[in-house]
Amino acid sequence: MKIFFKSFFASLLALVVFTLIGFFLIVGIASAFSTEEPKVVAANSVLVLDLSNEFAEQVQNDPISEIVNKKNGKLPSLSELIHLIAYAKKDDAIKGIYIKCQQNPNGYAASEEIRKALIDFKTSKKFVIAYGETITQKGYMVANVADAIYTHPQGGIEWNGFNYETVFLKGLLDKLEIQPQVFYAGKFKSATEPFRYTQMSEANKLQTNVWLGGLYNQFISSTADSRNLNVDSLKYWANEGLIQTAYDASKTGLVDGLMYDDQVKKIISKKLRQDDQKDIAFLSMGDYAGSVAIRGTGSGKVAVIFANGDVVMGKNQQGSIASDDFRVLLQKIRKDDAIDAVVLRVNSPGGSALASDIIWREIDLLKKEKPVVVSMGDLAASGGYYIACGADSIFANAGTITGSIGVFSVIPNVKGLMNNKLGISFDGVKTGQYADMPSTTRPLNATEQRFMQAGVDSIYHAFKSRVAIGRKKSIEYIDSIAQGRVWIGADAIKIGLVDRIGTLDDAIASAAKMAKLKGYGIKAYPESKSFIESLMEEYKETAKVKAIKEELGSTQFELFKEIKSIQQMMGAPQTRLPIFVVKQP
Repeated sequence: MKIFFKSFFASLLALVVFTLIGFFLIVGIASAFSTEEPKVVAANSVLVLDLSNEFAEQVQNDPISEIVNKKNGKLPSLSELIHLIAYAKKDDAIKGIYIKCQQNPNGYAASEEIRKALIDFKTSKKFVIAYGETITQKGYMVANVADAIYTHPQGGIEWNGFNYETVFLKGLLDKLEIQPQVFYAGKFKSATEPFRYTQMSEANKLQTNVWLGGLYNQFISSTADSRNLNVDSLKYWANEGLIQTAYDASKTGLVDGLMYDDQVKKIISKKLRQDDQKDIAFLSMGDYAGSVAIRGTGSGKVAVIFANGDVVMGKNQQGSIASDDFRVLLQKIRKDDAIDAVVLRVNSPGGSALASDIIWREIDLLKKEKPVVVSMGDLAASGGYYIACGADSIFANAGTITGSIGVFSVIPNVKGLMNNKLGISFDGVKTGQYADMPSTTRPLNATEQRFMQAGVDSIYHAFKSRVAIGRKKSIEYIDSIAQGRVWIGADAIKIGLVDRIGTLDDAIASAAKMAKLKGYGIKAYPESKSFIESLMEEYKETAKVKAIKEELGSTQFELFKEIKSIQQMMGAPQTRLPIFVVKQP
């Protein structure tokens, strides 16, 4: 016993010591970041916009990345990026912007906002130069505003048109003898098609051709305007596959020259009137964000609420719009007399119908106390539109994917798989004939199917009613433009689903005007966690993901994530876009 207690207390002491060491190490790291002096912007600086970075709607503290990439500064959010470009327009230390346009993972609406900011920057007469060894269409969409675009002599531009592809699982499910029992409302509601078909329905092809064609036409038109090229020629080159090499891109006028990186930098040196390209003071967006303070002025306050990710039930689900979290947040903002107006920035494909309605209700209560304006990002569809439809005013970008007003529910019947493939059977007792409904181990009978469809129809009616009231339209009209159909912002404004084409800043200005504010500051929600909180959460999340990934392997881990997404769709009625996107434009 004496030996036991000796070992026990020795282990306990070691645990305490290591805990204290870890605590002080974390505090030390946090202090190093918090006490870092702001960087000074050198004269004749060139701001670097690297489009290979994905600018999130709202930046959450990512301590691991901050430690690893400290020298490049913390990557700003999309709205911060827009404000930085606007600030640089008047900053005498910034002489121009250098766009690295090889890749662009940002969505079309986000790219549209960046593009508009660059167009405004050019009114300062400062230069904008773009370069990429190879340039994707998404990269070119932003880069085409530049005074000059260059590519590598052995590189070139992707110029093939847009495509959209979806995975269909019906064949796999048939082989596994899994029966997806699908209930939906809206002939265009395509989220369940991967379970029902082996190819796109005619209705889905129709709507996809319309919204995809709309995005493509925007891309072509913006290129034609910026590069002084003919729309028909641009489409012809893509249709005929005529842009295959860097020389083709140069010959047609899509780029201004074929150059190596050092040659482009020589051009920038000349614009700065410097002899040596090594003297160019390139400044990353992250470093610039740490060097300047962008604040509103005035006593008014506009709350900007970022609603990003799937709409889900519950709380504390990172990267999602969790019903409990947002209910508490919206109630807090409603009761805060210091907040004069609210902008809800929605970037969501939707999700749980019930969670969407819970959040809709809080928005409805909130707008009775103060103006509420919605700004739509890349996606504000299905449940994402549900939570937006009751606002006083709705802004969207021309390339925003929205609408998709429809509902579905999926109950998988795995009886065939279990019985015939795995030799597993199920049996039990119940106190009522529907006590086990819905069950995944047997098929639904005709009465249960009617119950399920009636539930979906009821939610669809409620969804349309919310939209009709919010948009001040008849429910019959809303039904005619609903049916699960997807629209882009440019078309949504024509049918009354949105009020104006505009950016987040436009929405904020509108909300401030509605609240009659002459000057105002902006407060972002949900509020960011402290560095230490983020570090601990990051460690916990990374450890969990790493453990699962090591156990399953990389391929199986990706499949696991897809299955987890599918699980969220099962049973509970959903208002969401399709999950199984393989490639988008």
